[in-house]
Amino acid sequence: MTDTIWLPDLTQADGPKYRAIEVAIRQAVRGGTLKCGDKLPPVRDLAWQAKVTPGTVARAYKNLVDAGFLDAAVGRGTFVPEQKVVQFEEVTDMGATLLSPRLPDLGQADLIRDGFHRYADTAASELLLRYPVRQNHRDAHLAFYDASKDFPIGKFSPDSVVITHGGQHSIVMIFQTVLKGSSPVVMVDELTYAGFRRAAELCRAPTVSVEWDEEGPRLDKFERLVIDHGVQIYATCSDVMNPTAMTTSLKRRQEIAKMCRRYGVHIIDDDSYRNGPFIGPSYRQYVPELAWYTTSPSKSISAALRIGFVVPPEGHLNAFIRSVTFNSFGVPTAITSVYAYVQNHPEMPAILKSTRAHMADRMRMALNVLGGYKVRWQENVPFIWLELPDGWRSGEFCRSSEAQGIFLKSAEEFGPRDGRRVQAVRIALNGGIAIERFETALRWLRDLLDHPPERITV
Repeated sequence: MTDTIWLPDLTQADGPKYRAIEVAIRQAVRGGTLKCGDKLPPVRDLAWQAKVTPGTVARAYKNLVDAGFLDAAVGRGTFVPEQKVVQFEEVTDMGATLLSPRLPDLGQADLIRDGFHRYADTAASELLLRYPVRQNHRDAHLAFYDASKDFPIGKFSPDSVVITHGGQHSIVMIFQTVLKGSSPVVMVDELTYAGFRRAAELCRAPTVSVEWDEEGPRLDKFERLVIDHGVQIYATCSDVMNPTAMTTSLKRRQEIAKMCRRYGVHIIDDDSYRNGPFIGPSYRQYVPELAWYTTSPSKSISAALRIGFVVPPEGHLNAFIRSVTFNSFGVPTAITSVYAYVQNHPEMPAILKSTRAHMADRMRMALNVLGGYKVRWQENVPFIWLELPDGWRSGEFCRSSEAQGIFLKSAEEFGPRDGRRVQAVRIALNGGIAIERFETALRWLRDLLDHPPERITV
């Protein structure tokens, strides 16, 4: 066993730093930079050199040890094992990131590029030198309204739309507008988009989680939480629940809307993951005085534009405009102008249709490979929810998949820390990698599912 001065390159890291360190170690072993018997740097030394926390390095080391890729012994350190537990030459560095949905480039990148060129060539000097104002976003308001006017989200006009720096910014701004008092409480679904909880943390608001049945939030649990905790906002995704791909039934939406009206609870209905027809009316149509509709083009056009749209409840428009304006002094007109150019471009409908078809092909492939297991999915939704068979725990399954270069999200990332444990993973469709690589990744996952770890129970 020999010491090494190996140092990972994290400058192009995509995702959490601990995962980037894991990938760097696997690549170094396969490429021969790290050889069997080489000792990895001590946790604190590598953390200092790589400018990360010791906990980040320790987590990366532990995951690779658990996967058999590294070995560790008290007093000896962490090293590449002499007796290889993993056949490195059989592990393909696929780079299959299935953490978040990724769109294929079917022409929208060129439209975005053209939009920026056009803005640069035609924008008045005033727009290039001063803070943006709401009036400068008129084209984007109209483009969004034209694309959304038939949505079942209640009555609204171009002037009642507020533009934000993306969907997550929308959520934070709504919380800042609505939440009152020293310890306001936000209700979220038991398994839900982690951004709701992160936004509540930023606003120093504790969250409580409501259980679901097959129709949506359980009414008895919902009302009990509202009464016991004084819930001010319920944040959800009624059409497409991220990560489970479930939908709140129309009957349950009406019941939840009535309950929120009775107790004065605001509703955020996030519509960012649906890329097709509406399944049912948004909460804003049922309770227009309390419900907020939010969406963004991140899953349909591009995640890089960082633009979001909010239709506030009746009577809350001006307060929300103030929150957004005072928070960031407005979204740059370069972004809103490019969005309007792309959304209104005559080629855009064909691009959107092709994008949906491309992602539908990925979904069919995923279902063909993994369909023997319990999965939830929806048409025009870029992920599937996979419930793991007996023998697998979600964290262990993710670590094993990461050892093959396949990155997923565990159920733990969507639930409360003190909630019940769900053994499942979310697999996002990546339209940006070759179909062969995507299929190979799915087959690796199928092989893991077919061979759960052996356990002895006493």
